Amino acid sequence: MSMKSMWRTLLVALPLAMLLGCSEPGKVDQGRVISYDDATKTMVFIRDKANDTQNPDYTYLPPITYTLPTDPDEVGPLPKAGGRMKIDNKKNQITIFDPATQNFKTIDFVMVDYKENIDKKHPLVFDKETDKAKKFPVIDKAKKTVTIYSGRQKTLSVIQLPEEYFTMPDSTWDAGDEARVYYKEDGKVLRFMNITKTDIFKK
Repeated sequence: MSMKSMWRTLLVALPLAMLLGCSEPGKVDQGRVISYDDATKTMVFIRDKANDTQNPDYTYLPPITYTLPTDPDEVGPLPKAGGRMKIDNKKNQITIFDPATQNFKTIDFVMVDYKENIDKKHPLVFDKETDKAKKFPVIDKAKKTVTIYSGRQKTLSVIQLPEEYFTMPDSTWDAGDEARVYYKEDGKVLRFMNITKTDIFKK
């Protein structure tokens, strides 16, 4: 069974023992990546308490640390880390993971501009000439604004934040990749799937 086929089966949540052909079933975990060290192949993520890619709940603490497999056939696209857990465009609040406190922080912002129904191929977020997605978030320290695109919500928001937050890394305002892991021993991944960067239905 190819890795893509195996993960396709795993995604629809059939019994793990049948999926993986193992006499001893393992476990599956899922979350949003907040840190990744390519040298050690170590990933840290915030577990999705809802275990639902359409309506995730990234409120689980403490963060979970995993070591990825060394076999590239069991890994696929490597994860991108980010600190943004949630942006609420109705309440004008953004929730980030703060590495300094190892906790979440919800920050009030001023909405400067807001657009809805922006799919991933919209000219505002996709460059047709290069056939590539435009880079977000866009940080403007002079105006104290951050432009954030949420593919799940299909929203493009320009938010203004207090000056103190612009000392934080740009990745603070980016959403890390959503990842899924299969493991038997805590912390040691046997198979890794980057949900954000993998189209399991693409042939």
